[in-house]
Amino acid sequence: MRVSVVDAGSNTVRLAIADVEGGVPLPVHTVKWKLRLSEHVAADGTIADEAVERLVRAVAAAGATARRWHAAGPLAFATAVVRGAPNREDVLHRVATGTGIRMCTLPGETEAELTFLAARRWLGWNAGPLALLDIGGGSLEVAFGRGRMPDFAASLPLGARRLTQEYLAVQDPPGPGELKELRRRIRHELRDVASRIRWERPRTAAVTSRTFQQLARLCGAAPGRHGPFVARELDGEDLREATRTLAALPAAERAQLPGITAPRAAQSLAGAVVGHTALKLMGLRRAVVCPWAIREGVLLRYIEDGADWWTDVTSVGDPATPVPAAPLRIASPTA
Repeated sequence: MRVSVVDAGSNTVRLAIADVEGGVPLPVHTVKWKLRLSEHVAADGTIADEAVERLVRAVAAAGATARRWHAAGPLAFATAVVRGAPNREDVLHRVATGTGIRMCTLPGETEAELTFLAARRWLGWNAGPLALLDIGGGSLEVAFGRGRMPDFAASLPLGARRLTQEYLAVQDPPGPGELKELRRRIRHELRDVASRIRWERPRTAAVTSRTFQQLARLCGAAPGRHGPFVARELDGEDLREATRTLAALPAAERAQLPGITAPRAAQSLAGAVVGHTALKLMGLRRAVVCPWAIREGVLLRYIEDGADWWTDVTSVGDPATPVPAAPLRIASPTA
């Protein structure tokens, strides 16, 4: 069986097509559309009409591509940039009416759970008690667990794009005062979550997302062209030095560094500060870079729990009104 997933994030819309026979999502074809939705968001989070139209066109193209590859779906969802928009329901309605594809948003904690599942399946039971960190454009997802699904999951407003706009947009490169305020905000948001992770003492820490992958490359990890099965780690001390390097350079020069792409150069510093601060506060000296993330988590839930799982997420009520993923157990930070 062939299934497709569409993920609308802050920078890109990504389509992943996979064969799911045998309980494993085997990649067949991927495509991405660079929309940079986060650059077309008003101060209150409202997504501009022009950006919504581009999103509709990208989702329609993703659906057409999935059909050409004879894939079911697509299972379509949007992350924090749409989830937090005041016009979220209008955006989802326009996608549904313009493409025939029912897109939903998932709670941040649910995104953390799905990404944890993907990391658990990739790393296996040998990873033991597992801590997960995933930096997106709008939020940071954190999870911890000993089994298939996490015992604890949290979503924090510490996305690389969000923090860049709030703290690092005045001058390029930013001054020490801006960085000090940024670190203070991150420590405040992470305080309780970091205490929980330290108390749990995970055997393995895993990081996912393009932000972490690029930071790992900057710190010396193998480039992506070497394939997903090459072991990659992100060392906390190396990330500290990389953060200093990024802080000393304007965004245009960061894009010349290994691993840092031009579209993400501006937000790479905020991502590095979040990543380093999180690892330090959680007592994690290093982390495994996991190539699987939320899209693979969605595919795995679909494989393991059946098509009804996704239908329940998206089919109740108006197509523009997402259902908060009741079949998923959302762990409480105080559990």
